[in-house]
Amino acid sequence: MAGLAATPTLSDGDEPVYPEAEDIGISQRRTTAPQRKRARHHSASQPSGSDSDVLSSPVMALKGPQRDESYYFCDGSCILRIENTLFNVHRTILSKDQSSFSTMFTLPQGELPTEGASDDSPIVLHGDTVEEFRNFLWVLYALPHELNTLRSPQADLNRLIDIARISSKYSFKSTETWALDVIQEFVDRKPSPLLSNIPLTFPFLGASPNVSSPAAIDSKAQITSLIRLAQMCNHARLLETMVTLLHQLMSISIQYAHLAMSLADELDIRHLRGIAYLEVLQRAVIVPVQSHQDIPLVEDEGQDNVDGRERVMVNPTQQLRLLSGYHRLSKVWERLRVAPPQFDHAQSCGATWHQHGCTQSWSDFWKEKTRTEGVLALGTSDVIGKLTAIVKEFDKWGSATYMHHDCRTSARRSIQDKIKQIQDSLPDYFFEGGEY
Repeated sequence: MAGLAATPTLSDGDEPVYPEAEDIGISQRRTTAPQRKRARHHSASQPSGSDSDVLSSPVMALKGPQRDESYYFCDGSCILRIENTLFNVHRTILSKDQSSFSTMFTLPQGELPTEGASDDSPIVLHGDTVEEFRNFLWVLYALPHELNTLRSPQADLNRLIDIARISSKYSFKSTETWALDVIQEFVDRKPSPLLSNIPLTFPFLGASPNVSSPAAIDSKAQITSLIRLAQMCNHARLLETMVTLLHQLMSISIQYAHLAMSLADELDIRHLRGIAYLEVLQRAVIVPVQSHQDIPLVEDEGQDNVDGRERVMVNPTQQLRLLSGYHRLSKVWERLRVAPPQFDHAQSCGATWHQHGCTQSWSDFWKEKTRTEGVLALGTSDVIGKLTAIVKEFDKWGSATYMHHDCRTSARRSIQDKIKQIQDSLPDYFFEGGEY
């Protein structure tokens, strides 16, 4: 099994064992932000229903909330608290664009102290960091020439992502649309700014690129944030752009395929799941973990290479999907190896005996080419690779004595149709349970 480095065997405990992975120690340290305690959401200040965490620091709690240096205005009319920071801004600004704040401000307060009127009674917003909300306020108060900086090649992409996410959360629709359009312009630039920090190497050099450098990790984090943002905002064009970019990056390092696989599972992106799982299956040495722990999407440590294949950690569900995909694709090839794809004879093929000659010639060709060294060298589950190799052999076939020219064209097309059919249905091979 090429992708899994070796067919897994079962130990006495019925756990899959991979020979190359036995000596690997899997680090439990995370590179993403640590899990933080969830707080109860304010019913009026959480309009989107978003669920996130709140940082708690004993030292800061003793000091009390601190006023933000940039957005605590002396003439502000609404005090907001994000984590341990107070913002004093203007209700008229927050009420623009038919936002959720405009609805919140019209709710009756009753006999309780008016929320947002003082530092002692702020409107507490959960699920946002201070930096994210500060970036959002920046766009609400920015001057025209300041906004223009976000359309330059040196634009702060992280700020744009924060603006789009917070705008979507609090229903600033026109601001969200504007931010997503600017982000789309940014990622569409040639050459892509997202690739500028990724060290690309030529394949013939035989060296694995350092995708774990700080700059490369930043790029991977931005790609992750953009895909999540596009999915959250239902922005089909941005999502397609980022999926295409991630697909291209898979040829640089298997870690991008692992990133794509994990994002596809998290966000249920079907067309990304198939190609990502297939890439990991064919090129990675699988290192299973024993629980459904979260595996960091952005890794800050390099992965050891094993015969040109990189180690990839997968959780039990991913491992089962990979094994299921291997099994199903292998069965597809076994069926194809025995019987070639059928094709429709051309009308010009002529009499019945000529059609029989075409069919026999096609069967002889298929039997011979499925046994060539180039096809046999590929893994059993690499059906697409095997069919692609057969297409190349077909182009070298030359003239076939008993096969009409138009039938040859139809037969070649049948192989290409089979390749496309498998590519389109790849996600259906990688799921746990059942048969395909």
